[in-house]
Amino acid sequence: MSTPESPRRVRVTSPRTSAARRTSGHTGTREIDEQTRVGEVYMNSLIQSQLRLALVVIGATAVILGSLPLLFWLVPATRTLGVFGIPLPWVLLGIVVYPVVYVAARIYVRNAERIEAEFTEFVGRQ
Repeated sequence: MSTPESPRRVRVTSPRTSAARRTSGHTGTREIDEQTRVGEVYMNSLIQSQLRLALVVIGATAVILGSLPLLFWLVPATRTLGVFGIPLPWVLLGIVVYPVVYVAARIYVRNAERIEAEFTEFVGRQ
């Protein structure tokens, strides 16, 4: 006696492969808009990331610019050295400071935008 054959499996697919998938309705943006506890956690994480970035950029800028008086104090020759007839301290404090601040601002803006984009992508996926 032979055993009956089991039916062949058939894969069923939807003809609408480009149809949007339904989400559970609990998106991160909804959590933030409704000011739930989860939304509060999301916003706190964004604020902490932005604050950490700001403190790092401000700290680095302060160390770079704050080290100039220390340089003048530790190396007395820098006080009398001239660049194109202008004393080096005036050149550093009057001219070089501005590009340093500009670069620090550019670094901050670029990283702040990156953090916001990553946050938006993460919250949108939830």
